[in-house]
Amino acid sequence: MITNTELEQKGNAFPSSVISFRKDVDTLYFTTENDVSLQITILRDGLLRFRYSTTGMFAKDFSYAITKHASIGYNQLDIEEKEDNYNITTTKIICEVSKKGLKVKIYDRTDGTLINEDELGFHWEDSYEFGGDIVKMSKVSHDGESYFGLGDKPGHLNLKGKRFENWVTDSYAYGKDTDPIYKTIPFYTGLHNKKAYGIFFDNTFRSYFDFAQERRFVTSFWAQGGEMNYYFIYGPKMTDVVEYYTDLTGKPDLPPLWALGFHQCKWSYYPESKVKEITSKFRELQIPCDAIYLDIDYMEGFRCFTWNKEYFPDPKRMVKELEEDGFKTVAIIDPGIKIDKNYWVYREGLENDYFCKRADGPYIKGKVWPGECYFPDFTNPKVREWWSGLFKELIEDIGVKGIWNDMNEPAVMEVPNKTFPHDVRHDYDENPCSHRKAHNIYGMQMARATYHGVKKFSHPKRPFVITRAAYSGTQRYTSTWTGDNIANWEHLWIANVQVQRLAMSGFSFAGSDIGGFAEQPHGELFTRWIQLATFHPFFRVHSSGDHGDQEPWTFDEDITDIVRKFIELRYQLLPYLYTAFWDYTEKGIPLIKSLVMFDQEDINTHYRIDEFIFGDSILACPVIEPNAKGRRMYVPRGNWYNYWTDELVKGGKEIWVDADIDSMPVFIKEGAIIPKYPVQQHVAEKKIEEVTLEVYYKKGKEDSQFFEDAHDGYDYTKGRFCLRSFKLTGRKNQLIIQQHKEGSFDGDCKNFKLKIHGLPFEIKTIQLDNETKSLEHLQVNGCLTMIIDENFTELDFNGENGE
Repeated sequence: MITNTELEQKGNAFPSSVISFRKDVDTLYFTTENDVSLQITILRDGLLRFRYSTTGMFAKDFSYAITKHASIGYNQLDIEEKEDNYNITTTKIICEVSKKGLKVKIYDRTDGTLINEDELGFHWEDSYEFGGDIVKMSKVSHDGESYFGLGDKPGHLNLKGKRFENWVTDSYAYGKDTDPIYKTIPFYTGLHNKKAYGIFFDNTFRSYFDFAQERRFVTSFWAQGGEMNYYFIYGPKMTDVVEYYTDLTGKPDLPPLWALGFHQCKWSYYPESKVKEITSKFRELQIPCDAIYLDIDYMEGFRCFTWNKEYFPDPKRMVKELEEDGFKTVAIIDPGIKIDKNYWVYREGLENDYFCKRADGPYIKGKVWPGECYFPDFTNPKVREWWSGLFKELIEDIGVKGIWNDMNEPAVMEVPNKTFPHDVRHDYDENPCSHRKAHNIYGMQMARATYHGVKKFSHPKRPFVITRAAYSGTQRYTSTWTGDNIANWEHLWIANVQVQRLAMSGFSFAGSDIGGFAEQPHGELFTRWIQLATFHPFFRVHSSGDHGDQEPWTFDEDITDIVRKFIELRYQLLPYLYTAFWDYTEKGIPLIKSLVMFDQEDINTHYRIDEFIFGDSILACPVIEPNAKGRRMYVPRGNWYNYWTDELVKGGKEIWVDADIDSMPVFIKEGAIIPKYPVQQHVAEKKIEEVTLEVYYKKGKEDSQFFEDAHDGYDYTKGRFCLRSFKLTGRKNQLIIQQHKEGSFDGDCKNFKLKIHGLPFEIKTIQLDNETKSLEHLQVNGCLTMIIDENFTELDFNGENGE
């Protein structure tokens, strides 16, 4: 046997010295002696794309992650050649490219702070098993540098000292630090010297990130194929980094308001009589709920786009009756299509050659819930168009309002790797490839096709889709949940971390299976989970039927009352959450902010996990241990009102907060104005003519917003919305509230009920739009209350001397 020891010992290769440079408008090209090419594209003043080739040629430029609607453009671009490097200068950064080895350093243009620098920089290793390269990048990890992001990783928020793998995986009953799981979002935010930057490694092959685990002062990322193609995003605020990344990979449309209500789900509710029993119980017990889910048992033999007529003899009538009672129906659709010549979806897919194939020709066959299945190639535009058309009956004819994509990693049963073999071939939008490249985006492309189908047949209403598997950019199409978790206290902690991490990874419309999918929670755990999820964008109970019931009334009457209390709070806060969603869809501002994102300059926030900001002004912290009567928590800098007691707390420190089973630590930022609706059993149950504004006094100034539209449909895109901007100004003896309105929407609201918290002076005079009002307009019901016209422009409360 002859061995090639040179091949065996061949290790990493590196770029040599630069021999040529050229500029083409916004793109710079560097070529080395050993034919390595670096392409740097300046997309914005703080957003650069780095793309490397080891052959001197670049493959066709294509990405599922980057949206065509991304904001592009910069204010300055200067290039200066020096003896040892090239300097690229924009209004925000200076990028230094070394002539020897193409190593990169990036500085803050304003103060010269070093933000990010290559260690070994770009290097690669020949992959003789698959051909091509294993592409690698290593960067210096500075002293005190922290890292955040990467999607749904179920571990500590701060990634420092950890290594992760990105390979979308069906991970039933995963645990703390299980890796990988359901999503691949190869984007992280780095933070040091109080400045934040982001790295998005847009490579769909199996990839890895090491945050100073293997080598203490080195952070690296690499992939088992494809290009070294990454985006550098400079803040310097963490919120800026996430906003720019979300803009780059796509912002979602505004969801219908009902999608933000409470949802009930189980594997499975059937037959129809069971579905009606559950929905009737919600209304009987006056527990608000907007959606009921149908899992795989509604289908005929688990065949997608069919109905079991024994369980659901007339689905159109049932869905209509549910809607009349305020329930939207959401149905599951999986990617596995049963191999059955009498099954119309299977026949259409076969006749049109829409299923994924192995490298040597036959269709990939795998076992899922229906038995042996074929799988559509969602990377083929023709297949996506076909798939979207399959939703006509479900959505347009029967009236189902939302679709839930599951098992789309893709999950395959009874095989060691739980998914397709590597040799499966994909169209990849006319960029043919193997499953090694397409695996991580398979679920994303299924969700994309589903979204377009639901959108088409829901029109003029908005679509609602939820997916389990995702890649960067999937937030354009769908909401998500964190997969098959477990009913235990550790998973309550994990749920909190995952939703925060997804939000800082551009995917804000997320939640967990409340109470746990696997195993059975007791009443205390279920209650604490409901309390946490009240402040998560997606709010759904889901459980496995193998482990008993998990409805809000499953436990004792006291638990039911507490659960009702928090679900009612969620419905009161819907206008506040909807306004935050408007900011997310317009600007990419995360709906949930970890404390480090809220105040990155406070070093105490860099390792906080439990506390988070819901929207802009609500601080929430779940109780995550049994038998607790309260907990210690960190209150960020500033002044905060205890939501339950109105006690004003000075932040920047850790405090004890009482929180027995019927409570949870919730604080409101001083100066905030929080819009609230009356409690409804479902969205649009009531004609809301009066909205409550909870006003929290602050000595100083604070801005708040309240966004309204029709809560469904697309008129808001044509200016038919109402965006109210409130400016609060507080002085020693004066409180001024000013309102500015934009948009042409005129809703049902006629009055505001102002509830004023923490006012430090006795009101002597009131002026409303320069007209003096009698003090008789004030009521005292625990706090000062006043009803005013919704069109007011300025309201002044004055203490003694009118100061």
